[in-house]
Amino acid sequence: MKSIKFLLIVSFVASIVVFGGCSSSPSDQELQQLDQLKKDVASLEGQVRDKTAAKASLERQNNEKNSKLTQCRSDQDAVKKSLGK
Repeated sequence: MKSIKFLLIVSFVASIVVFGGCSSSPSDQELQQLDQLKKDVASLEGQVRDKTAAKASLERQNNEKNSKLTQCRSDQDAVKKSLGK
């Protein structure tokens, strides 16, 4: 997440240096590019948050199922033991 943001900012700064020349203030086009990059960064950060939440939910579900599986195996062993197998 931070690397994506860093990469976008560095590429924007590099494009200003290369295409901007020695201008003392950014042009309207450069300001629009900056605004678009900020929107892109915000969108990507939102996607990262969503994916992180989904991952946590899946991990929680997996842990619950593993717990149930362990309990079933324990119950199965107890039944086998009581039946003398």
